[in-house]
Amino acid sequence: MQKKLIFKRDVFNSILSYCKMHHPNEMILLLRGNNKKDILVIENLMVPPFSTHGPYSSDYPMFMLPFDRSIIGTAHSHPSHSATPSLTDLHNFTGLVSVIVRHPYEDNDLFAYDSDGKQLEYTVQD
Repeated sequence: MQKKLIFKRDVFNSILSYCKMHHPNEMILLLRGNNKKDILVIENLMVPPFSTHGPYSSDYPMFMLPFDRSIIGTAHSHPSHSATPSLTDLHNFTGLVSVIVRHPYEDNDLFAYDSDGKQLEYTVQD
């Protein structure tokens, strides 16, 4: 059974804004929230410490992350018009959900995936 994925509106808008700020480079963020039974709620974001942003990749040193059970996934941008997860994206999957935002970073440019690369449906909640 697939979990229901919910983004808080301010978090959803912050992801899009952060993508626009870093364009034409990729950006990366950590998704924080709650994982309860069949619902996954993304409630806030965290900028990974010492993250790097470049035209073809974005990364952070995993060993620098604090122990934080609220980290449930990552979000990163693809400055191209593709939101398909690359093999590298799938191999570096962290948490329960991976979000990819394609250029031009508007409401319909955000896509969520599970660890198998299957696209997840989501809703945005105020």
